[in-house]
Amino acid sequence: MAEVAVLLGCLGTSWLLVRLWRGKQVDPSSVWFGRKVFDGVLFPLLALLLAVGMRRVLQGELPLAVFRIAIPVLVSLAAIRMTVKVLGAAFPASQTVRVVERTVSWVAWLGMVLWVTGVLPLLTDEMARLTWKLGGSEVSLLSLIQGVLSAVVVLILSLSLSSAIESRLLRGSASDNLSLRKIAANAIRAVLLACGMLLALSAAGIDLTALSVFGGAIGVGLGFGLQKLAANYVSGFVILAERSLRIGDLVRVDNFEGRITDINTRYTVLRAATGREAIVPNEQLITQRVENASLADTRLQLSTVVQVAYGTDLQMLIPQMVGAVSALPRVLATPEPQVFLTAFAADGLELTVMWWLDDPQNGQLNLRSEVNLTILNLLNRLGVEIPFPQRVVHGAGAAPARA
Repeated sequence: MAEVAVLLGCLGTSWLLVRLWRGKQVDPSSVWFGRKVFDGVLFPLLALLLAVGMRRVLQGELPLAVFRIAIPVLVSLAAIRMTVKVLGAAFPASQTVRVVERTVSWVAWLGMVLWVTGVLPLLTDEMARLTWKLGGSEVSLLSLIQGVLSAVVVLILSLSLSSAIESRLLRGSASDNLSLRKIAANAIRAVLLACGMLLALSAAGIDLTALSVFGGAIGVGLGFGLQKLAANYVSGFVILAERSLRIGDLVRVDNFEGRITDINTRYTVLRAATGREAIVPNEQLITQRVENASLADTRLQLSTVVQVAYGTDLQMLIPQMVGAVSALPRVLATPEPQVFLTAFAADGLELTVMWWLDDPQNGQLNLRSEVNLTILNLLNRLGVEIPFPQRVVHGAGAAPARA
């Protein structure tokens, strides 16, 4: 009973520490805390540390039968919580993550049962005897399983650390440094994952010098089959480093106009005012012409064309059209709207109305419609005729009537 009381004290102390550390603010996406006090990773880790410490303190004083079961259970629970929380935060919409979570859970609980029953040491000895040649090194089944487990642990730790660093870097609303913070977050994640995989291969007993051949094969593959993919990745880092395109800019690419909502290492996401989104490969943003309405000046010039009948008093009409368009709220007073006689069309005089706006993110088609309606109301009020196509048909001559 004393051992059970000590274990319950460890669990209660862990719960209290996590509760005090978390405070009243609850963040369901937090890896360490979660929605509840015992739902995150921190609770089983603290309980495990306290249980290991108390086991060493009580060693020789009590039989410690309960701790032999409780510590493997806490290890399995901490591994499962770490995997579920980190993978869920890194890949929230992936269905494969759910399969990985269930697999890790089964493996963790199976390992706990084998550890408690004493079968695990016997099983590891038998797996250590199963060896084979892999290149120039000898690999056992035990080292291979340890390498896989090490790779999973390193991957989880790398994703957790990179996610924490990325959230720290991307915190804030300063758009000028957002691109630099984004490229730093992507570079840190890539470096951490690469270092983690090298450590996992080394833990599995695989000679890292054999990777030179593998690296050469990857280079050949990038040179032929993966050159487009590599070009998109390199272009993504170039865009983020040069800051020629930034998150929030209004751009036009291949007749698609939208605001940049995200710049990934392979593609850039554009969101139009209609709600549609376009995924543009980064190489296209480097090699083709891109119109950026937000790079230097947010002001944008728009125009519309209208015809009036021949004989209209343009000296009277043009100032009134300028005044009517200038009265619209979103039309800039400086530069002032202008009206030009641009062509002597077949059916009437062609007038081009030009104006400026400085908030293209609020839409252009709606303002163009307001300008057209304003001009139409003005022409109707002044009695100015808007001509429509007219054609005169001349007959070849009527046939003579018969008597």
